[in-house]
Amino acid sequence: MLKRWRQTSEPLNPAEASRFQGHRGGQISMHRALAHFRLGPMNVAASLALLVFFSAIWLSVLPRVCEFWKRVLAWGVLVLPLHARIDVAERQFGFLHLKIPYLRLAAILPTLGVWSLTCFVTLLLYAATYLMPKNLTPIAYLSRGILIIQGSALVYFALWPIRFPHTPDQYMESLVTAMLALISVVPSLYALTYYIFDFGLWKKALLTLMTMVYLALFLPPQLLLQALVLQTTVLFMPVLYIVCGMLMNVLLIIAFYSWGMTWSFRTARAAIR
Repeated sequence: MLKRWRQTSEPLNPAEASRFQGHRGGQISMHRALAHFRLGPMNVAASLALLVFFSAIWLSVLPRVCEFWKRVLAWGVLVLPLHARIDVAERQFGFLHLKIPYLRLAAILPTLGVWSLTCFVTLLLYAATYLMPKNLTPIAYLSRGILIIQGSALVYFALWPIRFPHTPDQYMESLVTAMLALISVVPSLYALTYYIFDFGLWKKALLTLMTMVYLALFLPPQLLLQALVLQTTVLFMPVLYIVCGMLMNVLLIIAFYSWGMTWSFRTARAAIR
């Protein structure tokens, strides 16, 4: 079918031609990604080489990355109005012995005043979403979803505040560990979804490097900002976990991937070389 699609000079019968027409009668051209999808032996070899290269480099610098995170977190505790201390969780992953830093915070349940104020603001913001103009409908629905999560947390802490099973310490440690795992699989994700397209070796390497470095630099501010919120009360932990935790980190990878897919492909002459 792709071959017939490329060869637009060949006449098609009306029934087959209608498959490639839009609702306004125009011709639907082949997607640029499919037009440049060349999964030849050299492309596969280059993809595997990039995967092995970045995975090996990342595993070799992991202890230094953890030490860098520890120093940034220690600096943040000193300069920010943050009542926390740095702790280290030692983990053994095969031949890797990692000292994963995280923040320790006291688990403070919401007081009646904090709960009431949060409930009032949540209801007010939810009602305000219905006053937003129609061109902001996606933002309105996204805001309502976030506010519903916070509303469910309000209901839980109103009924069973003592039964909340999670602590800020556990959340902080799991967020750092999950980010380590997420950065580690970035080369594999790109090998399956980005390296297969004909962007050229340097663009593939550049996108992988930028994504991994950005995520590594993003984690300390993410931890410190969330710690500033959690030191007041654990009432906000559910919305931070669901919206501002791993979901946000995965969306960052998707954003980098989408940006990389807008880059220009190699020309046909360069691809032959």
